[in-house]
Amino acid sequence: MNNRYDEIINLPHHVSKTRPQMPMSDRAAQFAPFAALTGYESAIKETGRLTDEKIELDEESLTALDMKYQLLMEALDDAPEVTITYFQPDERKAGGKYIAATGAVKKVDDFERRITMRDGTRIPMDDVLSIDGELFSSLE
Repeated sequence: MNNRYDEIINLPHHVSKTRPQMPMSDRAAQFAPFAALTGYESAIKETGRLTDEKIELDEESLTALDMKYQLLMEALDDAPEVTITYFQPDERKAGGKYIAATGAVKKVDDFERRITMRDGTRIPMDDVLSIDGELFSSLE
């Protein structure tokens, strides 16, 4: 049986005298998986991520919230603990999520419409959905 490669099959492996041999770690890299659509998978995950819509409060709820702001400003020296549920807009897409911050309020800035908690959390008053705590038990 005559094989086409019989004359070269037993020759020694060629090693270049002018070029250095490629390290084994670099040789393996050429067979690494290739992602033709870089960022596609993260874009799909971002599209599938759900966000909540901001709830618009009616006049009655806004009035109740204003009363709670007034009580809170009067009681700031006592540092009452409250839980404020507020809307945090999403940075990448429409909507956002509701977050509950619990702690003592440091400042209620009616001019900038912002509540500052003692832990440094700043909450825009226009994004507040509800304020709860023992301070408001007389309102309910």
